[in-house]
Amino acid sequence: MDDASGITATLAEVGPRLKRLRTERGLTLTVLAEATGISKSTLSRLESGQRRPSLELLLPIAHAMRVPLDELIGEPEVEDPRVRGVPVSRDGQTVIPLTRQPGGLQAWKTIIPADHDEPDLCTHDGYEWLYVLAGRVRLVLAEHDLLLGPGEAAEFDTRLPHWFGSTGDGPVEVLNLFGPQGERIHVRARPLPRSSR
Repeated sequence: MDDASGITATLAEVGPRLKRLRTERGLTLTVLAEATGISKSTLSRLESGQRRPSLELLLPIAHAMRVPLDELIGEPEVEDPRVRGVPVSRDGQTVIPLTRQPGGLQAWKTIIPADHDEPDLCTHDGYEWLYVLAGRVRLVLAEHDLLLGPGEAAEFDTRLPHWFGSTGDGPVEVLNLFGPQGERIHVRARPLPRSSR
């Protein structure tokens, strides 16, 4: 259901909900009209769906009936929040999307095989944050050559030349967040000693 049809459906439910709440409280249209200053005919049309609800109408009704406004409007329907990302193979890696909506901040899990260990630096607009779930990640970022283990994170501007992959010792699992503006989560990573490279 798109946003427009969701709003239309929500507004269509206001009239029957208003009538139910009014009758449960034993109020007549005449009494409610006197309490709100809204004509009896307008209230009747609102309850039957012939009049579109507006804040100008609903606020005095909610006040007169002593109910929260959201009780008149109704609770928004909560969709199943689970993301069922379909794994995709990209450049020999398995990428599992963890966000449903395209654009904006994106999250995914990347599984990198052990043989993906030769740097191939790239640049593009955006900002990336990665968190190592399992294995050891080699991150090459501009002049830095770093090793990250499970529980370590890094963040960087993707306009800098960068690459990350396995150290060659085994597969790696990484949680990635990427966005054109990206939240900046400040972490520190130690450079790889020259003798270990």
